[in-house]
Amino acid sequence: MVAAAWRLERYSVMSLNRRSIRVRRTVPAVLLTISSHFALAAVLFAQQPLPLPQAQETVRRLPDLALQPPQVISRPGPDHVKSSRGAQGVPAIERSAKGRLWAAWYAGKSQRGVESSRSYCVLATSRDDGETWSEKLALQAPPLCHTYDPCLWIDPRGRLWFFWAQSAGVQDGRMGVWSMTTGQPDDDSPQWSPPRRIANGVMLNKPTVLKDGDWLLPIGLWRDNTNVPNVNFDPEQLASYTLDMLIHDLGDERGSNVYRSTDQGKTFERIGQVRIPGTRVDEHMIVQRRDGSLWMLVRNTSGIAQSTSNDGGRTWSDGSIYLAGRTHANKRFFLRRLKSGALLLVRNNSPDGMRSHLTAFVSDDDGETWTGGLVLDDRESSYPDGAQAPDGTIYIIYDHQRYTLSRANKQGVGSVQMAVFREEDVRAGRAVTDKARLRVVVTQLREAADRP
Repeated sequence: MVAAAWRLERYSVMSLNRRSIRVRRTVPAVLLTISSHFALAAVLFAQQPLPLPQAQETVRRLPDLALQPPQVISRPGPDHVKSSRGAQGVPAIERSAKGRLWAAWYAGKSQRGVESSRSYCVLATSRDDGETWSEKLALQAPPLCHTYDPCLWIDPRGRLWFFWAQSAGVQDGRMGVWSMTTGQPDDDSPQWSPPRRIANGVMLNKPTVLKDGDWLLPIGLWRDNTNVPNVNFDPEQLASYTLDMLIHDLGDERGSNVYRSTDQGKTFERIGQVRIPGTRVDEHMIVQRRDGSLWMLVRNTSGIAQSTSNDGGRTWSDGSIYLAGRTHANKRFFLRRLKSGALLLVRNNSPDGMRSHLTAFVSDDDGETWTGGLVLDDRESSYPDGAQAPDGTIYIIYDHQRYTLSRANKQGVGSVQMAVFREEDVRAGRAVTDKARLRVVVTQLREAADRP
């Protein structure tokens, strides 16, 4: 089908009775590329009473906005430039074979945080090991929807994957994981594949490649949270849509899901699930232990939860709390196997439960014990993600005060930062190599007068 760009207008109901419905056009709503909806536009433009069956058919043919691909904006205008943002954070990082760094985060106009129904994702790159960065793309979903929670990953074939989540409202109960790929991650402006939706849910943590070559994707479909679904729009914003058209309940699919690809990312299937009480936003990660079993860690309101699988991710143990207490509770962490064979864990380590004191640890016994403790940032810091270079250098990206004005009216800087170090630095608990660089600014919205 040849796609044609057109603008779906907003409409509101003028009159409604048992036999017909009359609508009127209001303001432009969304640009789509689906030619089959021209008929719908023609009917609505007429502003004539419609028989009820025809009115129902008209509503049925409205596009599901959350399932429409976002705009890939390579030349950001005034709505997406850095100076228009009030917040940015929840970053991801990856490194190409030749040393180019890629970073992604999501941003929005609200000063109080990135959780917004109008947020969008940003992709940036650095060719000088993170000294300077250049923004390359923005992903803007259709109105009433947003993009968020990006993930970057280089697969075994050397392709760079750019994953993100997309939802109507803040959370519509279904969400969706989308991706684009490029085989040119060393280029400054590579060619990307078209956006592709691969699953329901959210995935902001990297896939895991098993010893047999299969890929496992940790995709969560959020639950146990009074804010999910969270789709709040007034009637004028909704126009021809209703809240019921944007909200979804996928029942037993809600959980810490595991998707598998056996064909290098051509197809994906959901093969397993973990449901641990107290899990709201899963943000789970998977590593394969030396004995071949899989170990999953999950963000939980009681700490960091865990589950194991002995059949490639199809079935999982009931789960338990691995690290308990407010130091660990309800915070994202980063878990990955290093090239040395040790496990790396980056998590907040503040005894008062605040999102601060982001600290790196290593384990030589698959998570039984942890050693070292390199403090990457003792300030407010959260949502770490990481990558490792062939020479062993580790790159951790995170956000620092992702807001510019918090809900408690605290001034913030809206910053994404990076820490660079080696395993030796982690084991020593301090910077002992010449690779160590901490508090490297990737992007920042404001300077703080009292910044240490």
